[in-house]
Amino acid sequence: MLMSEVIKELELTVLADTGDMNMPVTGGYVSDLLSHVMGQAQAGQVWITMQGHQNIIAVASLVGLSAVVVAGGIEPEQQTIAKAKEQEVILCKTSLSVYEAAGRLYRLSL
Repeated sequence: MLMSEVIKELELTVLADTGDMNMPVTGGYVSDLLSHVMGQAQAGQVWITMQGHQNIIAVASLVGLSAVVVAGGIEPEQQTIAKAKEQEVILCKTSLSVYEAAGRLYRLSL
């Protein structure tokens, strides 16, 4: 499934769309610990978090994630959005809880 399809299916709000919307999504990863994401997440996955600071973009870029989804109605900082555009990382938000967002992603067979 492509990232553009995941955005549509999960009804995500896109904050930074400079990344590759046609990137295949290989799965999902949920964590708020940056070190766990760096060590355990895999390239091509969508990362669901409640973190809104710009370090999430650095981690997503380092790992090669398809996108970062900030869940729980958290508003990412403006610096985070700017960094996502600069680093060409797709950044989205949702009012869904992390649990619900991950469940919907899982139902897509990711």
